[in-house]
Amino acid sequence: MTKMTQTALNTAVLSAGIMMLATTAAQAAPTTTSTASSEKMGLSVGINLRAEKSAYDMDNTTSVLPSLFYDNGQVYARGSQLGGYLINDDVNEVAGFIQPGGSQFDPDDADGAMAQLDERKWSGMVGASYMRKTPVGGFRGQIATDVTGRSEGTVARLTYLARLNPGKWTIYPSAGLEWVDKNYNEYYYGISEKESAKSGLNPYKPDSSISPYVSINGTYDLNKDWDIFVGQSINYLADEQRDSPMVDDRFNFTTTVGVMYEF
Repeated sequence: MTKMTQTALNTAVLSAGIMMLATTAAQAAPTTTSTASSEKMGLSVGINLRAEKSAYDMDNTTSVLPSLFYDNGQVYARGSQLGGYLINDDVNEVAGFIQPGGSQFDPDDADGAMAQLDERKWSGMVGASYMRKTPVGGFRGQIATDVTGRSEGTVARLTYLARLNPGKWTIYPSAGLEWVDKNYNEYYYGISEKESAKSGLNPYKPDSSISPYVSINGTYDLNKDWDIFVGQSINYLADEQRDSPMVDDRFNFTTTVGVMYEF
C-alpha cells in the first residue's frame, strides 16, 4: 500500500491530541459494553492503571491514564482509537480512525549505553479498518500510517476477535498477525550511526516484519453505573525487532486494570 499523501498531514493536529484513553483491549472489542438502561447516553469514562514490561532493555513502566468509550453507530471512541463508520450493519463494519501507535522509549528510564540513545515517541496513526461479523466472531483487517513525521511507518493487522458473556463478565479474546514496514522498525528498533558513535552500541537497520499477538480483556458489571475492566496483551517480537541492540526480550507484556462509570 502506498504512503499517505501530504494532505493527510492536516489530520496530524487531531492525532497529536489523542491520549492513551484506555486499554489496547478496547480496540479488540467488536462492540462497546453497556449494562445500563436505554436512558443511558452510552458514554463510559473512567481511569486505569497500565503496567508494561517492554521488550526494550529498560525498566518496566507504570502509568495512570483516563479511559473513554462511546459508540452511537456513526462515531466512536474505543480505547485509544477515535473513529467514524462508513458502513456499520449486522455483517460489515468499515471505519476510518486515528490513534497513537508505536512504543515509547525514554533514555532517562534506561541504564548504561541505552541511556545514550535518542528518545522514541508515540506516532500519530491515521487508518482504515474492515470487519466481517460472523456467528463465531469477528474477522478484522486494518492498516494505518504515521502522519506525525516520527516513524513515517505503516502498520497492518489481521485479527480474530470474539465476545463471551459468562455471568456479569463480558470477555473479549483476540489473536492475530501484525505487519510493520521498515520505516516503523527503523524508528523504534534501529540504531543510527550517530547513536552508535555516542553509545558504543552497534548500528542497526531492520527491515519490515510480521509477528503474532494475543490479548484477553474483560469487564465486570458491578451495578448499573460502574464496571471494572482488566486486560492482558502479549506481543511477540519478530527477528527484525528482537535482533536490535535495544531489545533484551522476545515479548512485550501489557497489563491494565481500571474502573468505568457509564452516563
